[in-house]
Amino acid sequence: MKGYQIGRKPKENLDKFNKLSGILMLSAWGLAMVLSSFLFLFIGYLVDEILGTTPNFMLCSFFLAIGLCMWRIYKEAKDRGKQL
Repeated sequence: MKGYQIGRKPKENLDKFNKLSGILMLSAWGLAMVLSSFLFLFIGYLVDEILGTTPNFMLCSFFLAIGLCMWRIYKEAKDRGKQL
C-alpha cells in the first residue's frame, strides 16, 4: 500500500493520462485544422465562382483558416503553459 492514498490514483497513472490527453488534444487540433481549411477552401471556391474571380477568395479563405487555427493553438498552448 506504499504510495497509495485513499481516493487518489497512483502518480504513474496520472502521468500516462497527461501524456494521452496531450496526444488527444493535438490530434483534435489537427482534425480541426484540416476540416476548417477544407471548409474555408470550399466557401472561397463558391465565392470565386459567383464573383468570377479565379483563385482569390479561395486562397485568402484557406490561409485565413490556417492562420486562425494556428492562433487558437498558440492561445491553447499558452493557457496550458500557465497551468503548469
